[in-house]
Amino acid sequence: MSRQLRALPKAHLHVHLESTLRPDTLTELGGIAPPPRFDGFAAFLTHNAAVRECLRSAADFARVAYEFCADSAADGVRYAELTVTVAAHAARLGVAPSVPLDGVLAGLRAGMRDFPVVVRVLLDHSRRRPLSWAEATVDLAARTPEVVAFGLAGDEATPLAPYADLIAAVPAVPMVHHAGETAGPGSVREVVELGRAVRIGHGFRALEDPALVAVLRDRRIPLEVCPSSNVVLGLVPSLRAHPLPALAEAGVVVTLNTDVPSIAGVTLTDEYESVRTVFGWSDSELAGLARAGVEASFAPPAIKDELRAGIAAWLESSPGPSGR
Repeated sequence: MSRQLRALPKAHLHVHLESTLRPDTLTELGGIAPPPRFDGFAAFLTHNAAVRECLRSAADFARVAYEFCADSAADGVRYAELTVTVAAHAARLGVAPSVPLDGVLAGLRAGMRDFPVVVRVLLDHSRRRPLSWAEATVDLAARTPEVVAFGLAGDEATPLAPYADLIAAVPAVPMVHHAGETAGPGSVREVVELGRAVRIGHGFRALEDPALVAVLRDRRIPLEVCPSSNVVLGLVPSLRAHPLPALAEAGVVVTLNTDVPSIAGVTLTDEYESVRTVFGWSDSELAGLARAGVEASFAPPAIKDELRAGIAAWLESSPGPSGR
């Protein structure tokens, strides 16, 4: 007897816009479909580039954002931070970075009006793209209330040094960088020491460096862990081999996310179900995982209070015949 995981109020902190497209939406916008499996991370990047090409107008971005709200609410997600790479989209379309962002925000506003979910935006930038694109992105982040953070993504082996001055110049913008997914623990240490990271996308390879694990634990820097994505993209051999439990046991703040849900074929509820069945976590431990997501989020205090209360109520409810 287990509590319904879809009913557990959840915060979703690491999810990319392009990888949330419904199959029918992807077909309508571009006529492509996800391959049945990926032969390594490079194949995923090729597919992801093709998906991006399907987004051609502000209306397309609005549609995807609106559908994200609908799907999130149906999955029991009550707060989310959606990652969008606006400068790359803008360069591809020959428009200002504000154009795709305005489309996303329009879709989110409509979605939040129609569904019980609150969604904010995290703007990211690939490290291999021009520094001027990052500057434009940070400028948008600083003057757009719905944007809660900025982060560097892309090839984690690319040094962060060219962005150091930009990162230091915007202390009011929280930094949430990708690291420790495709590159080793050194990339995690770099975003902590040079990147001013207050939260880290992925970061699971930090486990290879005990001293770094201690830094993450002592500074309470949360990791956005995405087990199914890591397995599907060939970065971890299986869910059972995933280091999430070891990170939690070491005292690191771990949050649970999907990263690329349409690619991995999972919802956030599915991720919680995997933690329950594969790692044997109890409902109390799953509630703690959900609380970690709330506390690591940039949600306003009132929304955090509401989510805390919802998680507590879920845990106090009677278990049912189905865990889903």
